Amino acid sequence: MLPGSGLDLARLTPGERDHLSLTGLDERQREELNASVESRRALSKIAAAQPRRVHELLPLTDVVHVDSRPWRQARAFGTTPASLIGAVRRGRRLWIEYDSPRESCPRDLVVDPYGLFAKAGIWYLVADCARVPRMYRLERITTWKEVDQPRRIRKSQTLATVAAALIAQWEHNHAIEVSATIDQSQIERAQRIFGLRLVRDDHEESATGRRVTIRFLHLEDVRALLPFGSAITVHGPTEARAHLRDLATNLAHHYAPSPTS
Repeated sequence: MLPGSGLDLARLTPGERDHLSLTGLDERQREELNASVESRRALSKIAAAQPRRVHELLPLTDVVHVDSRPWRQARAFGTTPASLIGAVRRGRRLWIEYDSPRESCPRDLVVDPYGLFAKAGIWYLVADCARVPRMYRLERITTWKEVDQPRRIRKSQTLATVAAALIAQWEHNHAIEVSATIDQSQIERAQRIFGLRLVRDDHEESATGRRVTIRFLHLEDVRALLPFGSAITVHGPTEARAHLRDLATNLAHHYAPSPTS
């Protein structure tokens, strides 16, 4: 607020005050929570309360626009944030059917939710499952219902602390470190794809390539290197080179010309 000015909070409804405290979401994400109407109404009341000056700066809302969606993201299906937020706010346990990409069929789980978490345009349910923290993509929750029991979350833990710990675990934990050289023309692309999992070696650089270390959670994840083709040379470990060779061989066989009759 401007110096010397103030906002009469009594002019805001409890819902408007609640939504104003929800920071970091763009308009699309507020719509996904069914919160856009109250948010816009609260912001309009704030704008009306601010005094006008002849030489004031343009409002930030006129010169800054935020869109948190990743580029070329497909439309999400499955459970929506708006459908789940009420159950989460009631503080109840949830039964969910979760279709994990690493499982052959959906699993039935009973979870204790901390809340909903939006990151890079994707919504997650952050919850404990058997006292173990997990993050579930809403689009993979095929169905759910409330359990007639209060949630049982761990003491001293909040949505923010659990989400931060899970992100740190995902970004830094790994089972295998791959040493490789990437062509200079592909370094920027590799950094966009692998993010913090790629560590550049500033002492190993030439005009044609740069030495890097890429961390993977599973050996199978090295298949993410295949799109780089010969622009990346894996030096080790041996099992990573062998798995890439097998993957490339299978791919070559898959696209081999059909024998003529």
